[in-house]
Amino acid sequence: MSPLVITLLIVAGIFILIAIAYINHMLESSKLEKARLKADLIDRTRRNRSVSDNLPGQLMTPALKLLLSRLELQASDRLLPLDKTNSELRTRIAELREQVNKNELIAIGNPVQPINTEARAKEVRFILENLHSQISRAAQDGLLQANEAKHWNKEIQHMLCLLHIDFFNNLGQQALQKGQPGQARLAFERGVQYLRKQPEPAKYQAQLAQLENHLNRANAMVLETSKPAENEVNQLTEGLKDLDDEDSWKKKSF
Repeated sequence: MSPLVITLLIVAGIFILIAIAYINHMLESSKLEKARLKADLIDRTRRNRSVSDNLPGQLMTPALKLLLSRLELQASDRLLPLDKTNSELRTRIAELREQVNKNELIAIGNPVQPINTEARAKEVRFILENLHSQISRAAQDGLLQANEAKHWNKEIQHMLCLLHIDFFNNLGQQALQKGQPGQARLAFERGVQYLRKQPEPAKYQAQLAQLENHLNRANAMVLETSKPAENEVNQLTEGLKDLDDEDSWKKKSF
């Protein structure tokens, strides 16, 4: 075998090894990309379903329910080719498709949930932040038009405002029931201040008027409870009386 043939065989062998390494690298990259995409789609379906199931009923609307079902269905359809043996996913896709086909007649099963603690208010705020994140991601991926995403971001701001109104109102009412008008006044006052700072305060005139009425009522109760009872004699009034008597005696003596 001539040196030339040996050289060609060596070169061919090196080329084959490089080609095998490159193919393995491409296959590994493809597997990693599929795994990354699968994990991302699973996360998106989970987040959309979490918002759809856990948002309090007083904040959920048919339009929002329909949007969340659409976003979850889009992600689930992309996930199915990566998880073909998942029968639970196929069942969920069928459910979502049926819901989406109902359009504005889609059913809302979210119960109304009183938001009467700071912890609960934070939980609902987190759900709204999650919703905002999903809408922004859908807009980036072209699943939502820019004007539609802008509309929903505005709706989220509105829901956040309703959340605060509900929270401050419930907090104040609870304080009144417990006989704590001072705490009630603080809660209603915070609610009034929050609404007055909104970019569109006229949109919440009815809620603002209601909170102002509650605030006035709490103020009146605070003033009433701060008045000393008739014929009440305490150390302060007794001391003032003694001082007056002493001053009177000094004047007469002088």
